[in-house]
Amino acid sequence: MTTATITAHGFIGILGRGAAPRELECLLAVAAGCSTKEIARDLGLAPDSVSKRLLSLTTKLGVVKRTQLVARAFAMGLISFAGVSNPTPDDQRDESHDGVFIA
Repeated sequence: MTTATITAHGFIGILGRGAAPRELECLLAVAAGCSTKEIARDLGLAPDSVSKRLLSLTTKLGVVKRTQLVARAFAMGLISFAGVSNPTPDDQRDESHDGVFIA
C-alpha cells in the first residue's frame, strides 16, 4: 500500500492522518517559516482562507501557536523532513528526541 503525501518547502506531509490536503499544504508552508500572506500568494488563496485552515488544524491538534502546531505535527508523524527516512524499529537507538528539534 502506498501512502499519499504532499511535498513542499523541503517537508513531506502525510495524508490520511487527520489533516485535509489544503490544511497540510498550509502546515508545510508554516513549517518552512512562511507568513500567512506568503502562503496565500503561493497557494492562490485569500489570507483569511489560510488563517481558517490553520485555525482548523490547530484545533484538531489541540494547540494554540504555530510553533506548537509544527512541533505537534512532527511528533505525530504528520510531517517530516523531505529526504530523511523514518527509522524502522530495528534502526532506532536508545536516544529519544520526541518533540525536540536538533540543529
